[in-house]
Amino acid sequence: MKRIATMLGLALALAACTSGPGGGSPAGPAGGSPTPLIVEGVSTPQSIKDKGKLTCGVKFDVVGFGFRNPTNSQIEGFDADICREIAKELGVEAELIEAVSANRIPFLNERRADLIISTFTINDERKTQIDFSRPYYIAGQSILAKIDNTEINSIEDLNGKNVCSAEGSTSETNVREKAPEAELVLFKTYTEAGQALNDGRCDAVSTDDVILFGLIDAYPDTELKGEPFTTEEYGIGMKKGSTELKALVDQVLADMEEDGRFAQLWEKNIGEYTTKEPELPPAP
Repeated sequence: MKRIATMLGLALALAACTSGPGGGSPAGPAGGSPTPLIVEGVSTPQSIKDKGKLTCGVKFDVVGFGFRNPTNSQIEGFDADICREIAKELGVEAELIEAVSANRIPFLNERRADLIISTFTINDERKTQIDFSRPYYIAGQSILAKIDNTEINSIEDLNGKNVCSAEGSTSETNVREKAPEAELVLFKTYTEAGQALNDGRCDAVSTDDVILFGLIDAYPDTELKGEPFTTEEYGIGMKKGSTELKALVDQVLADMEEDGRFAQLWEKNIGEYTTKEPELPPAP
């Protein structure tokens, strides 16, 4: 859609001049993830009520899930709206800060965020570091390339190619494992990765299909190549030991499914990008 393409272009320009905890790259060594500062204690429903706000880390550049609308600076998307629903349950305001792939776990350990709702894949390694809610969406990692690129049709075809993705993401890990000879070009955001593909700095972008749908709208000379090659369960991240908060978040998700809010927000934000049914995945 031209509207989304224009918005993404404006967002890229906005990202270039934004910095700080809520809108830019995380602090830390160049080219690497920041060293987490472990802060004692966990967020609880009562501690969130006491401070009067629920702080959620979300993406600011993923259309449909977490996206800063450059026309009004509002954060839109499925992840952002789920944060707002949890805040309503707690009777507090929702504060949305930018959480790129590389700083999601540090933000929880430093208690800069109570929750991370940021296209956050649940995996065994992460579960040793933080807690997750039940899954709320299932994506699949895919490959985006120029339509006229006939050399890339599967994950194996990425070997020997320049492949853009986001640092600190499972997408990066999956490409390293499944296409070990690919040359990874990593960025803080997927907006930057899409721009690099458009400029010819990389041959493909690989990440979850729902993230790539927004890039296709922005760059209509691109398309998905082949079939998704992973299954990615998205969960809501929270600091390790957040037993009470996890119970509340899981209950809010279940209540949203039962009363129709989950399907309503799905259709509002991501219905046009996926043929999947708007339903909450089963709890483990």
